[in-house]
Amino acid sequence: MYLQDARDVLLWKLDGLAEYDIRRPLTPTGTNLLGLVKHLAGAEALYFGAAFGRPFAGTPLWVTGDAEPDSDLWARADESRKEITARYRRACAHADETIAALPLDAVGRLPGGAGEITLHRTLTHMVAETQRHAGHADIVRELIDGAVGQRPDSLNVAPHDPEHYGRVERAAKEAATDGS
Repeated sequence: MYLQDARDVLLWKLDGLAEYDIRRPLTPTGTNLLGLVKHLAGAEALYFGAAFGRPFAGTPLWVTGDAEPDSDLWARADESRKEITARYRRACAHADETIAALPLDAVGRLPGGAGEITLHRTLTHMVAETQRHAGHADIVRELIDGAVGQRPDSLNVAPHDPEHYGRVERAAKEAATDGS
């Protein structure tokens, strides 16, 4: 449930945005919405596929081979939104099949000599990883058009008045000048 919720949040962050907005970097490290989806497609394929001997076709694993650093965190111009989101959905469905087929104490092996990992630990890791990136996506989306929250029908964000930002900024400046 928690993993699927985070997956849904991540995909919702793309809704209603132009192609440029889902791809443009909004942090100095290049964080962008479509790149987060692409990255998590690979993570689902790696952790629930390759690690448990259930390879997922269609998602190159950035941790193996000679991929450009961070190539999983952004979309090339020739990679479409439709292609990346479809790959993510397929990787998630493949992951769900692995979760259903194996006991929680099943042991997998991560490529690249990273060691063994149980399905239970993999689930815990992927919930944390996907929630973390859903949080990144929430901030990036807010920077683009102000949309925030978990989903359109339940924002999960406290309402605040237009003066809220100013109060927070004044408190930060006051704390900085007090030396505390």
